[in-house]
Amino acid sequence: MPAEKISLKNAKKNKLFYFVANVVVYRESDGRCLILKRSEREKVHPGKYAVPGGKLEWEQLDIASPTRLNGDVLDFEGAVEDLLVRETKEEAGIEIDGELKYINSVAFVRPDEIPVVLVKFAAKYKGGEVCPEPGAFVDHSWVNEEEVRNYECINGVSEDVATTIKFFQGK
Repeated sequence: MPAEKISLKNAKKNKLFYFVANVVVYRESDGRCLILKRSEREKVHPGKYAVPGGKLEWEQLDIASPTRLNGDVLDFEGAVEDLLVRETKEEAGIEIDGELKYINSVAFVRPDEIPVVLVKFAAKYKGGEVCPEPGAFVDHSWVNEEEVRNYECINGVSEDVATTIKFFQGK
């Protein structure tokens, strides 16, 4: 019988993580990628440059509307793609192509002791004027693989920018 709600009641406590996805946005016109400066008020990596992304939240998995019933399992296809399209619009005010290229992943534990699985992707910029989300981000820049090193970024961002540029320029 398929699930009727989302709950942690039956979950094993040692199996719980936040699921976070980030996207490096590549602009074809000049071969640069978008970075956003996090507010000093952020709990994790305050004041550092990052890329758009966010947590997958239960409300985004509408139990009444799965994309597919897979036996007794409710599938939500495209959940990560939808998350990144939405978060990029919210955090940067721009649109991205929904076709993602996988970069890598990392699991980590936040200072507030919450374990996180982060999966990173690359996507092409589709359009819009960058407008960092008020309260969350205070600045932005479009950078190439050399320029990104001039910014205080979260570890791994400069490598992800270089990887993204290689993906889309075929290097």
